[in-house]
Amino acid sequence: MSEWLDIARDLESGGVAYVLVTVLGARGSTPRDSGTKMLVTADRSFCTIGGGHLEYKAMDIARDLLCCAEAQQHIEVFPLGASLGQCCGGSTHVLFESFPGNEINLMLFGAGHVGKALVSILAQLPCRVRWVDSRSEQFPAQLPANVERVLSEAPADAVASMPAKSYYLIMTHNHPLDFDITQAVIKRGDARYIGLIGSATKWRRFQMRFQHRGYAAEQYANVHCPVGLPQVPGKLPMEVATSIAAELISQYQGDRPARETQRGVGWRELKPLMSAAAEVAIEAGPADKPGKAEVPVQGKSYE
Repeated sequence: MSEWLDIARDLESGGVAYVLVTVLGARGSTPRDSGTKMLVTADRSFCTIGGGHLEYKAMDIARDLLCCAEAQQHIEVFPLGASLGQCCGGSTHVLFESFPGNEINLMLFGAGHVGKALVSILAQLPCRVRWVDSRSEQFPAQLPANVERVLSEAPADAVASMPAKSYYLIMTHNHPLDFDITQAVIKRGDARYIGLIGSATKWRRFQMRFQHRGYAAEQYANVHCPVGLPQVPGKLPMEVATSIAAELISQYQGDRPARETQRGVGWRELKPLMSAAAEVAIEAGPADKPGKAEVPVQGKSYE
């Protein structure tokens, strides 16, 4: 059990989309018993549900689910001999649980005290972080799994490497550098969020410079400066970092589309399955091995 749990934790922390494949029930001769798990990503698989055609078919289904890029659950029925040509001859029921990867791409500029404190919080959030600074000695020796170090003498140039609709936090040790980075982000015109550390006075000066360079006010209207929620005051690095993280969370939670009330395998589908499973267990009697009773499943069946 610990193996697949450890792998799932690593995938989650790295923001990698994956599908957890679980053998729900089995009847007759099958490669693996109920509870066996496998994890499937876009280009890799971990653990096994027995190999053979069953596993390859399960991997294909899992990768189809990954293309949807949304959290969902799905049940499939596999008669092993009739449809998959496996010599086992039994049948198995498989649950697919899809966990989408992180859609939050964040570029953090500045590895000072606040940056370090902020990274310790970002390590626990569903985001991929590219942490940019020109000073190699400022980065800690060990970085969280979802944080990538970017050492650059021209940090503003790193903006071009980010995907569209990324989030940016700008908090370097140098005001002119902060301006250059902010300008690079504004020029792209596709940022979902821009947070700039500093005072209201600093931001007024930046606005004057943008106006002087011909930028329209709406181009930099979404820059959050001073960055952070005013309801979370404090000047200690962790206090400032907490305020910034709170604003970031508020932003990306607001950007997410509203979810439907019901998700996954619904009660109307599960109720007849549970009733059918109880009937099969009664008919099977005590002579059958535990865990080997077939659970009929509504929906797609591979026959």
